Amino acid sequence: MDVKWTSEQKKVIDLRDRDILVSAAAGSGKTAVLVERIVNRICVDNPPVDIDRMLVVTFTKAAAAEMRERVSRAIDSLKEQKPDDENLQRQSMRSSLQSIRFVCLWCRIISHSLIWILISESVTRQSLSLC
Repeated sequence: MDVKWTSEQKKVIDLRDRDILVSAAAGSGKTAVLVERIVNRICVDNPPVDIDRMLVVTFTKAAAAEMRERVSRAIDSLKEQKPDDENLQRQSMRSSLQSIRFVCLWCRIISHSLIWILISESVTRQSLSLC
């Protein structure tokens, strides 16, 4: 079944050579569009981009899990069509490492890093003031 993309969705799928932020209402097809974009980048583009070189951030754990699952299914489907394709084999192997995460995780990582920096800076200042 071929998907009928709107012109805006097609722009998102086809845009290259820059970062992109996709923001749209619930149920508008964001996940499908981003999955199509990811799959095109890693499996169709020449040269392809390795999936573990991409950063994809969603707002919920469920959305991140859904996107990871859809990308993995798409890669598996393409591998069935082209079982000897070395790029597809590599992308499939790397897909378990893919950087599709939800934003709260990044916030947690950043906040922990900032706390560590602040603690380190505080310890350094205290040590300096004791001298």
